[in-house]
Amino acid sequence: MVSDHAPQAPVTPATTSPASPTSTGVQRRTPAQAPLVGALLVFVSGVAFSTKAVLVKLAYRHGVDPVSLLALRFGFSAPFFAIGAFGGRLSPRLGNPSPAPLQRRDVLSIIGLGVLGYYAASLTDFIGLRYISAGLERLILFIYPTLVVVLEGWLFKARLVRRQVWALVITYAGIALAFRGELGNYGSDVPRGAAWVFACALTYGLYLLGAGRMVPKLGSQRFTSLALLAAAAAVVVHAAVVGAPILGLPRAVYGIGLVMAVLATVLPAFLLARGIALIGSGPAAIISTVGPVSTILLAYFFLQEPLSATELAGTALVISGATLVAWKRSLPAAAPAPPAAT
Repeated sequence: MVSDHAPQAPVTPATTSPASPTSTGVQRRTPAQAPLVGALLVFVSGVAFSTKAVLVKLAYRHGVDPVSLLALRFGFSAPFFAIGAFGGRLSPRLGNPSPAPLQRRDVLSIIGLGVLGYYAASLTDFIGLRYISAGLERLILFIYPTLVVVLEGWLFKARLVRRQVWALVITYAGIALAFRGELGNYGSDVPRGAAWVFACALTYGLYLLGAGRMVPKLGSQRFTSLALLAAAAAVVVHAAVVGAPILGLPRAVYGIGLVMAVLATVLPAFLLARGIALIGSGPAAIISTVGPVSTILLAYFFLQEPLSATELAGTALVISGATLVAWKRSLPAAAPAPPAAT
């Protein structure tokens, strides 16, 4: 189970050193180790998240449509997030307090944010991946911190500081370079795919603004799990309405869907939540910049996507801009990087 709060410094008896086993036989983590462990968890989470686009591309080679694939991903993920959402009910047996019951307003907020930040964002992302490379998709998604800054300025009249303005310029210059390089490889479909993925980044930015108000109340693990369950229900309804096939798909598609659910959804989501608890959302956002680089390398090896100097330069600029936004800034606690479901 993932904790929603940073651990307190352990109380060590005088006869026991911080590095020695406790009376239960479990070695306690010292405060000095916590940042290193948290950074490692966020790094692994970022790499695991980055496999999603590659897995989607591999599934498309078998003729599956975006809605069916999305339904498989959420269907395989739902049991794990149900445990994350409702497993706390068993905590009184372990001596922990039971989670507070949800109010009606909380339920409506969770449903709305889950549908917006996970269902809508995931669907637009999966559609966009039909038209552009996995590398460009991850870069466009990674502009979400700049969108949060712009949305805060527009909705809450927050003033942009000079560092944020430079971050915007650097990030979108990088997107322009990567976009130009993509046109040479994918042609006229690139603008359409980029627009769909940009819609994903925008909806996720809106989700973060709302999630930032809910996470302190419910905890990151509980809120994220409940929101993902709401999104899963929306995906099932969508699949039923449009008649998207779930049964009778190629066997490889089910395998890819299961791997996507575990490796690119459940595992990184819980690792990320724990990592944020240990090091905070700002440092986690910076470490998560490994995501675009990892996606580009994985796409090169598994999808044979071409690499160009222009796209690599664009990648460097986007990562620099996103890091500049995250530096000395505490992003909403829901997640510092595109979440498991996008």
